[in-house]
Amino acid sequence: MYMAETNNKQSNKQKGDNGEELAAVYLIQHGYTIVETKWTWERFELDIVAARDNVIVFVEVKTRYSNTYGEPWEAVNKGKRKRICTAADAYIQQQIITKEPRFDIISILKIGNEVTVQHIEEAFWPTA
Repeated sequence: MYMAETNNKQSNKQKGDNGEELAAVYLIQHGYTIVETKWTWERFELDIVAARDNVIVFVEVKTRYSNTYGEPWEAVNKGKRKRICTAADAYIQQQIITKEPRFDIISILKIGNEVTVQHIEEAFWPTA
């Protein structure tokens, strides 16, 4: 886990963008290369596409300011996972990716000035 400080007085979009920026920095610090951020196809979006070794990693970033209703990663439900996999499939086909795909979640919890980053590798797999 990674700890940092933040300011909670921001718009929801700014909060989400800041969470994604923090996740990208975290990934870079842990040996990943950021390939894309906020990649969109039709109505689908991939928060971060990263690479390390022979793996292409599709990272969903969830940022929350309270864990009253659960941890941020718990918000990546079946429907969200399906949309991520659909977007990842389009990305792989368009970019002619030959690397092994992996689906991770970066869960960011900001409470007061404390930030906790949890990286869940192989958080889910595509289903038929």
